[in-house]
Amino acid sequence: MAADRLYLDHAATTPMLAQAQAAMVAAMGDWANPSSPHADGRAARAALEDARTRIAAALGWDGHVIFTSGASEAIAIGLGRGKAGRIVTSAVEHDAVLRVTKGAERLAVDGDGIVRNPVRAELVEAPLLPKEKEGPSTGSGRTDHKTLFAIQHVNNETGVIQPLDELARDGAILFADCAQSAGKLPLPDADMIAISGHKFGGPPGIGALLIRDLALIEASGGQEQGYRAGTENLPAILAMAAALEARADWLPGAALLRARLDAGIEAAGGVIVARDAPRIPAIASYRMPGLSARAQLIQFDMAGISVSAGSACSSGSLKTSHVLHAMGWDEAVASEVVRVSFGPQTREADIDRFLAAWTAMAARARR
Repeated sequence: MAADRLYLDHAATTPMLAQAQAAMVAAMGDWANPSSPHADGRAARAALEDARTRIAAALGWDGHVIFTSGASEAIAIGLGRGKAGRIVTSAVEHDAVLRVTKGAERLAVDGDGIVRNPVRAELVEAPLLPKEKEGPSTGSGRTDHKTLFAIQHVNNETGVIQPLDELARDGAILFADCAQSAGKLPLPDADMIAISGHKFGGPPGIGALLIRDLALIEASGGQEQGYRAGTENLPAILAMAAALEARADWLPGAALLRARLDAGIEAAGGVIVARDAPRIPAIASYRMPGLSARAQLIQFDMAGISVSAGSACSSGSLKTSHVLHAMGWDEAVASEVVRVSFGPQTREADIDRFLAAWTAMAARARR
């Protein structure tokens, strides 16, 4: 990336930490298939299992770790092969969740984007999974008559933190998309969790499904104890472990930066999305009245500033955010919102540079 550009799109992807880069390069120079029976393969297997242990320890996780290509695949495995008769998601989930749960009940959110209590919500019955779906790997935990709630920990567009540990689950399985919170906030008390390495300083193309009981999902055969086929990407796995271990507690500083940004945006006539909700300090969305997000992105880009309009996974189309729609925003105002997201490298001077560009742009829009 050019030295004069300002990168404020860390929710889309983060720069790889130096420790992660070093671990990945080292592994690329000394790598074998972890499934091979020879000495090199056994060494690779030992490194793989050591990384699995390190990742669980860094996250404070005491369950299983299944390596995947990222959070999207972890979501597809957990929700696509989960043993539940009913799957219920919120209306503000990432597209990766919505794509694999078509026809599922969607829980409403309030104006701040907080999911209403799922147990008390009106639920629509979904067809139970056929009994023959139960395979030999189910063990003692037959769960295909249970409800599975899939609710994100932190929203990727607004930064809103869902109070997952306060939900009255009433025995339901909880799947938490933690792509935006893992490595930043403590993990919620969930049965399954999706994480993605490139969201916390690791490389793209690697993630994991954290799962307390393997009996919650159907096995597929292949690697990862038979739950994810394909040779493990050991260099990326080692880099992800290194990124988690190297992370620092930079969120308090990010909170000060976002408070500075929030104040400047409001002073210039902008609107803070989910202003009064608990939000992770690293993500914020703002509305600039009178100027479309498309026009804003073009002007910010010409000014050397990288931001986005909603999720990077779908913002290429610049479609109106389903998250803002669920929060009660109409299409006209929702189309004027851009997302700003910080990383450990973000400094006060970066915030001031963005604010100067935003303020000038907003002033022109009011003329």
